[in-house]
Order: sequence, then C-alpha cells, then structure tokens
Amino acid sequence: MQIQLIRHATHLISYKGLKFLLDPMFSEQGTLAPVPNAPNQHLNNPLSSLPVDLERLVDIDAIIVTHSHRDHLDDRAISYLPKNLPLFCQPADELLMKEKGFEQTIAISKELIWQGIELIRTEGRHGHDQLADAMGPVSGFILRAKDEPTLYIIGDSVWNSDIEHYFKHFSPHSAIVFAGEARFLEGQPITMGFADIEKITKTSPHTRLIISHMESWNHCLLKREEVRDYIRQNHLEDKILVPENGEIIGN
Repeated sequence: MQIQLIRHATHLISYKGLKFLLDPMFSEQGTLAPVPNAPNQHLNNPLSSLPVDLERLVDIDAIIVTHSHRDHLDDRAISYLPKNLPLFCQPADELLMKEKGFEQTIAISKELIWQGIELIRTEGRHGHDQLADAMGPVSGFILRAKDEPTLYIIGDSVWNSDIEHYFKHFSPHSAIVFAGEARFLEGQPITMGFADIEKITKTSPHTRLIISHMESWNHCLLKREEVRDYIRQNHLEDKILVPENGEIIGN
C-alpha cells in the first residue's frame, strides 16, 4: 500500500497493484468562491495549487468519492476524469454521478469485492446536531485485501459511535483522517480536530493516522504545524503523520 496526499481530501492510493483516486478536486488555486457564512471570506478556494500534473491523476484504475461536496468532487475533475472507470460512491450520490457521465458508477450500500479488494462503506456524521443533518449524508470506506494492510478512509466526519465501532471492529493498520476542523461562523466543527484525533488514538492505539484535509479550503482552520505540535507534546511521532501536499507515504 502506498498513499500520496495530493491536496485537501484528494489522495492517490496504490492498493494491491491498483491505483485509486480519492475525492478528486482539480480546480486551480483561487478559482472557486469561498465557503459562505464561514471564516476567511477574503480567500478564494482552493488555497493551494496541485502538486502533480493532471495526467498523473487520471492515470488510475478507479475513483472513490466519499460525498459530492465541491471540495471532494469539482467540475474540473469531472471534466478531466475518464468516464469509463469504476467510480465507487455512496447510494445517495449514485444518480448524480451517473448524470455527470460516469458510466461505471457503483454505489456501495454495505460492501463489495472488486479485483480482489473488499470495499466496505462506512457511515459518517458531517458535524453536530442539526448542522450535520443539513450537511447531508457522507461516507467513508475501508479497503481490505489479502497481503495488504487494512485502510480506513474516514471521510468528512466528526467522532461518533459509528466511527468508534469501525476502529474497534476492523482494527485498521492505517486511517486517513479528514481534519482541518472545518467550520462555519456559528456552531461546532464539521470535520475532525484535536479532540477527535485523541479519541481515535485512545480507541485504536495501533492504527497509524494520516492527517489531511488542511490548508486548502477557506473554512478549514486547523493548521499542519498545530497538529505537529500536538504530536510532539504527546509523543505520538510513531503513530501520526502529517504529510505535505504531494508527499508519499509507504506501507
């Protein structure tokens, strides 16, 4: 298994000899409007540039979309991505993906096996209370295969009993954590932050965490260096990684 953080939620995942593109967002830096009713209204999205050529991002075997918000699937990605590739998504997004032209849209209700890889869809909670309901359904995915470590892609979620169950039941070797503490001007964060990361490390101390979803969208306020300070203060250097855009993480 090899994971490359591209930017924000976009990752290239090599797994059992196949290349998955997770949550493709290809927009050029500063070309999208900021998230409304959120901090940093003077900043256009995305806040950072793509660290690799688009040709590399479309040289893939399959696509995974955790949910259809524009920072996880944007118009530029839709226009560039090959439409004949398998695209795995949650049932709530199946019709939309087909309308966007993806000919092999595969909505996963619970789980399926594709090319020897088990893909298990997990539930998420994109925030707290009524705000989470307004944000709509979100999912994560667990990848399992013989002779490969188990990978848990949490997706846009805060800590909850479902997340706790998945960590305890599947004991993943690695987990991609969409952090950033994204938030609006009112209410609690809608993605993970320090408190959520701490709960993960206590629940599943043997899972390696890969922290992403930071410094690329105007309402994601948590910075990489803040997470690195937390890691140093809590002596978690062997358990938590905070990659830069473009950085590759091995097995």
